[in-house]
Amino acid sequence: MAVAKRIAGGDNETGSDAADIRHIRLHAEGARSPMDVPRPQGRRRVGKLVAAAVGVVGLAAVTAYVATLGPALPTVQADTVWMDTVAHGEFVRDVRGPGTLVPVRRRWITALTAGRVDEILVEPGAEVTATTALYRLSNPDVEVQLLTVRQQLSDAEAELVTLASNVESNELAQKALIAQVRTQYLEATHRDEMNRELNAKNPGLVAEFDLARGRELVAELDNRLAIETRRLDVLADSADEQLSAQRTQVGRLRSIVRFNEERARALVVRSGIDGVLAESGVEEGQWINAGETMGRVVQPGRLKAELRVPQNRAGDLAIGQAAEIDTRNGMIDGSVSRIDPAVRDGTITVDVSLASDLPAGARPNMSVDGTVVLERLDDITYVGRPANARAHERVGLYRLDDGGEVARRVSVKLGRVSANHVEVLEGLRPGDRVVLSGLSALDEHDAVRIER
Repeated sequence: MAVAKRIAGGDNETGSDAADIRHIRLHAEGARSPMDVPRPQGRRRVGKLVAAAVGVVGLAAVTAYVATLGPALPTVQADTVWMDTVAHGEFVRDVRGPGTLVPVRRRWITALTAGRVDEILVEPGAEVTATTALYRLSNPDVEVQLLTVRQQLSDAEAELVTLASNVESNELAQKALIAQVRTQYLEATHRDEMNRELNAKNPGLVAEFDLARGRELVAELDNRLAIETRRLDVLADSADEQLSAQRTQVGRLRSIVRFNEERARALVVRSGIDGVLAESGVEEGQWINAGETMGRVVQPGRLKAELRVPQNRAGDLAIGQAAEIDTRNGMIDGSVSRIDPAVRDGTITVDVSLASDLPAGARPNMSVDGTVVLERLDDITYVGRPANARAHERVGLYRLDDGGEVARRVSVKLGRVSANHVEVLEGLRPGDRVVLSGLSALDEHDAVRIER
C-alpha cells in the first residue's frame, strides 16, 4: 500500500522513496538491480586490514624519525661572539697591566721648620732650580731661640778664653816657683859641700849641728823641687782636660747655633732640585708644622712607567725583561727596572725604565697600558685566550664544524697562558675555529648554531 501510494504520488516522493520505486519498476520489468549483483566481501576486508597496517607502520616510522631529531639547536648571531683560529708557531708569553707615567726623580717639599705661610712665591707649573724660593714662612720662636743659643755660644767662647789665660798664668807661676826652689836647692847643696870640705881640712872647724842642718836642708829642697815639678805636670794635665771640655762645649754650642740658623733659613722653603713645581698644597696664612708636605717638584723630562700587574700573573717577572708601553699617543720601548716585593690590592707594582725619546704627548701621571714579555717559545699550538682561562686547566670550548654553521663543545686542555693567547695541549688542532666568548648563557647546550 505504501509503495502504491508512493507510485501514485509521482513527483512528491522523497529521494530515498524514488530509489525504491525505480528498483521496483526495474524488478517488474525483469531487469536485474545493481544491488542484486553479488560482491566479494572477503577481499574488501583484506584491503581494509592492509591499509590499516600500512598506516600504523608509517605512523611509527614518522614517530621514530622525529624522536631521532631531538630538540632544535639554539641559535646565536656570529657578530655577537668572539671566535679565533687555532695557530701553530712562535708563542709569546707576556703579562699586561695598567699603569701610570711618573717622573724618575721627584721631590716632596716639606717644611723643616714650623711657621706661618707669609708668601707663596711660585705657582704650580713653573720651572724651578734647586735654589728657587717657593714659600716664605715666619716663626718668632725660631728667631728668639737662635739669638739665645748665639748668646750661649759667645759666653762659652769667652769662658774658654778666660780658662786658657788662667791655665797659662798658673803654669807660669808654678814654673817660677820651681825655678825658685831649684835655686834654693843649689845654694843649699853648694853650702853643704863647702862646710864638708872645710871640716875635712880642719876637723872641728864646722860644728856638727851645722853640717847636719846643711844635709837636712839639701834633702828638704830636693824633695820640694820634685814635688813642685810633679805639681806642674798635674797642673798641665788638668789644664788640658779643662780646655778640652770647654772646647767641646763651644763646639756643641756652635752646632746648635748652625742648626738654629738652618731652621731660620728654612723659613724660606726652596726647591732642592731642578724641575717643575707639580703641585702646591698650602695657602697664605696657613700654619705649617715641621715635616708637613707643602708641594712636589718633578723632572718631567725623565719618566718611567709604574705598572700594576695582577699578583697571580707576576710569578715569572724578572729584572731586565723587555716591555712595551702604550700611551694612546704612541708606543714606548722599555725594560723592567724594579719589582715591588709587596702586594697592594691584589697587584704588584713593576717599574719600567723608558727610552730617552718619548712621544710628544707623554706627561707625568698619564694613564698607560704596559706589556712585559716573559719569554718567546717556538713550535707551540695556541689560540686566543678565553675569558678567565687559567694555566694548565681543562675547559670546554665550542668548535665550529667544517661548514661553520654549528659549534660543538669539545674538551680542551690548556697549557701556559699569555695576556691574549693560551697554549693548547689537547683537544684542538691548528686551523680549528673556536668560539672563545659570548656563549655563557648557553653552557647547558653541547651544540649551538651560528647564524651569519
